[in-house]
Formats: sequence, C-alpha cells, structure tokens
Amino acid sequence: MPRNQHDIDPARDAEIYAAYVEAGNSGRALARTGRYGGKMGILSAVRRHKATQGEAYGAGGIGQGAERDGHSPYVIKGVSTYFDADGNQRAQWVKTRLDDEQRQEAIRAAAEALAQDIPPAEPVTPPAATLADLLNLYVFTDYHVGMLAWHREGGQDWDLAIAEKLITNAYRHMIDNAPAAKIGIVCQLGDWFHYDSFKPLTPASGHLLDADSRFPKMIEAGVRILRRIVGMALERHEQVIVLHAEGNHDEASSVWLRVMFKALFENEPRVTVEDSPLPFYAYQHGQVMLAFHHGHKVKMDGLPALFASQFREMWGNTKMAYGHSGHYHHEVVKEFSGIKWMQHPTLAARDAYAARGGYHAERAAYAITYHAKYGQVSTLTVKPEMFE
Repeated sequence: MPRNQHDIDPARDAEIYAAYVEAGNSGRALARTGRYGGKMGILSAVRRHKATQGEAYGAGGIGQGAERDGHSPYVIKGVSTYFDADGNQRAQWVKTRLDDEQRQEAIRAAAEALAQDIPPAEPVTPPAATLADLLNLYVFTDYHVGMLAWHREGGQDWDLAIAEKLITNAYRHMIDNAPAAKIGIVCQLGDWFHYDSFKPLTPASGHLLDADSRFPKMIEAGVRILRRIVGMALERHEQVIVLHAEGNHDEASSVWLRVMFKALFENEPRVTVEDSPLPFYAYQHGQVMLAFHHGHKVKMDGLPALFASQFREMWGNTKMAYGHSGHYHHEVVKEFSGIKWMQHPTLAARDAYAARGGYHAERAAYAITYHAKYGQVSTLTVKPEMFE
C-alpha cells in the first residue's frame, strides 16, 4: 500500500531511488529484495524523488514549467500516480503551487504595471491651520467589505451598501470631532476586503465565506470608500499617511491597494503611502513610536520584541511606543516593557462563522491623538449605533 501523504519522507524516497538505480531501474527486482515494500510503493517513491529534482514524466507531465531551476515561481507539493491492475503506470499528476515569495512579487509587478495608467488625483487645498505637535490616528480594522451577514444569525445585517454608509459616516464624525492635528494617519489595518479572488474563500485555508455580490463590485466599493476617506483626511490635515496593512483575508489585495494609492496620489506631496512589503509597519512622531501589524502572523505577546528588533533605531530614539493590531475583532489593551499595545475591535457586523462560534464583542473604532512630546492625549470613539 502506498504511504499516507503526511508520512512522506524525502530522505527515504532518495534512498529508495538510489537502490532502484542500483537494481537496474527495476522496481520489480528491488521489490524482490523485501527491503522497501512492494513494487507500487517503490515506484511511487522513485517518482516523488524525481519530481522534487524537477524531472518531467510522460506526455502532459510537469515539463519545464514547474522545474525547480531557480527561475520558476512554482514548487512541487505532491505527486499522484495511477497504476492499472498489472502495476503499470497509466497516468501521473504533479501538483504544484506558487512559491509564496515569488507569488507576492508577481502580484506586486502586475499591480505596478496596472498603476501606470491610473490618472493621479488632483491636489487638495490644505487646511488653513493645524496643531503642529499633534497626530490623529484613525484605525479601521477587519472591516470585511464584501461580507454578507444576516441579523437573525449574527444580530445585525451587513452588505456592501451598509458597509459603505457606515464607514463614510463614522469617518466624517471622526474627522470633524478629533483635534485639528497637523498629521493624520488613515490606518486601514487589514482585512479590508472579505475575500481575495473571484472565489469567496480565505486565501490560506480555503474556507468558504459568506459574500455579498461579485468580486469586481466589492473592489469598486472598497476603493471608492478608501479614496473618499483619504480625501476627507486631506481637507483636515496638512500631512496624510496612508497605511493599507496586509490581512489574512486580503493578502493579494493589500499589495495592489498600496501600489494603486501610491500612483493615485503621486502628484499630492501631502500624501505618503506606506509601501513596505513586510506586514510590519512603524512611524515616528517626535518622541513617539507607532507600530502596526494586522495580527495574523505574530500574536500580541511576540510583537514588542519583534518591533524592538526590526525597528531598532526608531525604538531607541523614542521615549514612548504604542502598538496597534486587529484580526481577532475584539479589544485588548496590554502594557509591555517599553510599549503599550492595543488590539482593536471592528465596526463590522458578525458573520455566520462568528455567530455560530459564539464570538461576540462590542463594535467600535477609534481616532487616537498623539502629542509629539507627551504621547497619547485623547481618544474619540465611534460605534455603529451612532449612525443608525
């Protein structure tokens, strides 16, 4: 019997392959020795080993396109072989996937090419006066544009129209009521889009999601909302920093969002778009360090050490540090040595998965004001009920 896929041992496959060659490339002869099991198991091990070396098999095999020659973006994740009743190979499928790093680079290159045709936005007249020492941080995380929720399951309805109306009203309230800070950070902290392709599935695990409408319609709504929000920020703040953080629901979309918005505002010197390819972001405001991560790669307890190491110079040049993450849809605030970390709640409604899992949290979003010398000095809260 062939081994279970989870029990595959590449080293043993290599050993069997070497013995197979010594036996004159005869699986039957090697099987007679009794050292490596039956003929079919031996041949499967031989083919797995060859596949990892980039060799192709038969008509329609993996060919040159998936070879591990250092130039292909594909890596082999498994080999399936069909044998007839006499033990003769009749067909073989080599399963591949895109190498993660090269996949991200391919998405980035495509987005940069598309962004060349985006007409830059016209500059916006800056505000007459702002407070030079202040920075307003507007945090929206796990907003899940494109998600569908039913009030009989999760307590509230959610679709594209509801999402657009709520975020527009909430941001307008924040802009109008937060201090007139010189700097405003539009912090979209990940999972802005509910799904990342034409299929409503989570990118990593392939879980089926409750989706409202079509993928292009979701993209149009999400981009339209973000452009409107940045425009509001430019009316209120002298400088605007735009952060589209990578989330676990929109890994690919976060890449093209950053590229698109950088092209869109290339003629607006008052806008800076954070374009780090890593999902860890930091900004220094006087004596204050602000750290950002969606929360899907590293849990809260591991983030302080990561940011102290990755942003060593900024960490050492500031007296206060504040971290921000999302991902879990509920609020947690924890003080560590050297940094205060906040896991933000979401304004979005619960979907069926959250409702059936018993997850419940108060929906909210915050505009937090930081003084360049004194750190956090005020917080403005918005809740969905304020705009019903």
